[in-house]
Amino acid sequence: MDLALLRTFVTVHRAGSFTRAAALLGLSQPAVTSQIRTLERQLGRPLFLRQARGVTPTSIGDELAHKAAPHLDALVEITETGLDDDSSLRTLHLAGPPEFTAERALPALTELTGEDGQGFALRASFGTAEETLEGLSAGHHDLAISTAQPRGALLTATALCDEEHVLVAAPRWAEEIGTGQPDHKPEPALEKVPVVEVHESLPFVSRYWASVFDSHPATPGTVIVPDLRAVLACAAAGAGLAVLPRYLCAPALERGEVVALHEPTVPPLRTYFLVVRTGTLAMPHIARAHEWLQRASAEWC
Repeated sequence: MDLALLRTFVTVHRAGSFTRAAALLGLSQPAVTSQIRTLERQLGRPLFLRQARGVTPTSIGDELAHKAAPHLDALVEITETGLDDDSSLRTLHLAGPPEFTAERALPALTELTGEDGQGFALRASFGTAEETLEGLSAGHHDLAISTAQPRGALLTATALCDEEHVLVAAPRWAEEIGTGQPDHKPEPALEKVPVVEVHESLPFVSRYWASVFDSHPATPGTVIVPDLRAVLACAAAGAGLAVLPRYLCAPALERGEVVALHEPTVPPLRTYFLVVRTGTLAMPHIARAHEWLQRASAEWC
């Protein structure tokens, strides 16, 4: 059996779409369709059921993928290990949210960019969870950091770490409204404070209110800036309250530039995931970056 046909089959199985598989393989969609039909003729069984949006594997298709995929991944590992003996550095394409990627992931990964025989060149891009996962699925990135856990067989996610969210503001706002005690619900007082957020929908503040107060924020956003570091700067300048990851605002809290307006017994958490295309951890530079970030995250939690 032609290994190229099996490679195409496994890619379609993971992608759930001829179109997406074609993009990943660098082939045209008709070429992918033709290869799958050839394999189905050789086996005498249908491997996929065609649907309006994508394809789903038959039971025979699932069985073949389960048997073939590990061996194909092992062949990729052998090939990629051989390539790593070349003097040129491999390039790792990383994508993730701007703040976490800049503050956490990139400083950790830059330790692996030296020419020590195992290093790699690094290219990073920022985006929302939806954008980074779409880019990873399309083959634009090798590794993604996401707050959304992907579905389907094309992408594989590993929990990386949790971040704690803190309700903060400049000290003058704390003095004006008073600071709360654990489990105290200061919503009426907080309604006097303007809100600083990253989007008009108030994603961080709304999540905090729902988790801690079991309600919705009554105050609309006063300052909207698309970066949590800018949110922190505006909050420290007195623009209003903000909900921020503790890792990002901890130095400002220590310096007294902002203060916590509320200390819930159970603070809201958000989980970050390391995401790769299924099978690509067979590539040494991706596997090393994946493992390195997991090790580094032990100090972030």
